[in-house]
Amino acid sequence: MTSPPLLSPSSSSSSRLLLLRLLLSRRRSPASRSPPPPLRRRLPLLAASMSSSSSTAATRNPGSVVADADGLARKVAAIRAAGPAKLQVIADFDGTLTRYWYDGSRGQSSHGLLRQGNEEYDAKREELFEHYHPIEICPDIPLPEKAKLMEEWWEKTHALLIEGGLTYEAIRQSVADAKITFRDGVVKLFEFLEERDIPVLVFSAGLADIIEEVFRQKLYRSFKNIKVVSNRMVFNGEGRLVSFKGKTIHVLNKNEHALDMAAPVHDNLGDPNGYTDDYSLVKKRTNVLLLGDHIGDLGMSDGLNYENRIAVGFLNNNIEKSLKDYSEAFDIVYLNDAPMVGVVELVSELCP
Repeated sequence: MTSPPLLSPSSSSSSRLLLLRLLLSRRRSPASRSPPPPLRRRLPLLAASMSSSSSTAATRNPGSVVADADGLARKVAAIRAAGPAKLQVIADFDGTLTRYWYDGSRGQSSHGLLRQGNEEYDAKREELFEHYHPIEICPDIPLPEKAKLMEEWWEKTHALLIEGGLTYEAIRQSVADAKITFRDGVVKLFEFLEERDIPVLVFSAGLADIIEEVFRQKLYRSFKNIKVVSNRMVFNGEGRLVSFKGKTIHVLNKNEHALDMAAPVHDNLGDPNGYTDDYSLVKKRTNVLLLGDHIGDLGMSDGLNYENRIAVGFLNNNIEKSLKDYSEAFDIVYLNDAPMVGVVELVSELCP
C-alpha cells in the first residue's frame, strides 16, 4: 500500500506553501526541534536499542546506551526519594569533565598540557606517554597488570617534573596555552549542584595544582561545593617543585581512601578561606552519582558505604571494541565525546 500524500489534492495552494515553508524552516534550524523527552521516557528506548541490536548498531547512536533500564529506574527512584541531602557526586577530570577532542584533534590532559620550560624533560615525558598510553587504553590487558604499569608511569613522570625544575609559573602559562576545555554543560551541572549544596569530589590521576589552575582560567569562577582529590605538589619559597604529597594516584587507584588529599578549589593559590573538614558529612551521603571515562573510575567510590550508585561512563574512543564492557560496567554510557547535557537532565530527575 502506498503512503498517502502529505497534502490532499483538495488542499489550497496557500496551505501547501505554508506547510512547505514550515518543513524547510525545521530542516534549516536544528535548534528549533523539540527538546528531548525526560529521562524516564527515554530509558526504555535506549535499553531496547542495546538489547535488540548489535554493538555496532549501538555505536552508530550518537547519544547514550542503557543496558538495564529497569535497574536504572529503580536507582533513580530511590535517590530521588532520599533527597539532595543524601546525594554526592564523584567525578573524574580528564576525558570526563573535559572534552576528549579539541578542534578536531585529541585534547590535552592535565598531565599532557604541562610544559615545564625545559625541552629535554618535556621530550622525556612525551616518550613515557607514547610508551604507556597505549597500555592505558588497551582493553585486553588485565587490570592488576595494568595498574602496576600505570603506577610505574606516574612515578617516572613525577620524578622528571622534579628533576626538570618545574615552577608554578610554568603551570600557569601551560594552562593558558593548553588545548583543553570543559564539556558543554559542565558549568550548568556545577551550578545546579551548588544551589542544592550537593558536594562534588573531583578525582583525578592528574595533578591537583594544574586542575585547579584549569578551573580558575577556563571557568573563571570557583564553586564552594567542589573539592579536588589528585596528586598534589609541594613548592618551595621560590615556587619550584620539590616533592609530591602522599601516595601516587593513577588512573586505576582513585578512590575515597584518598580523601585526606582533597581540598576545595579557590580563586587564589593556597587560599584557605572557606575550607572545612566535612569528610564525615560526605561519608554520610550514601547515594552516589559517579562520572568517569574509564572502567577503573568505578573504584572512585571504593571505601564509601553507599546505598545507591548510578555510574555514568563517557566512552570517547575505541567505541566498537569497548562498548560491551562499558555498558556492563556503567548504568549509562554516553558515546562519542558527548556533552554533559544528559547528566544535567539526570540530576534534574534525581533532585527535582
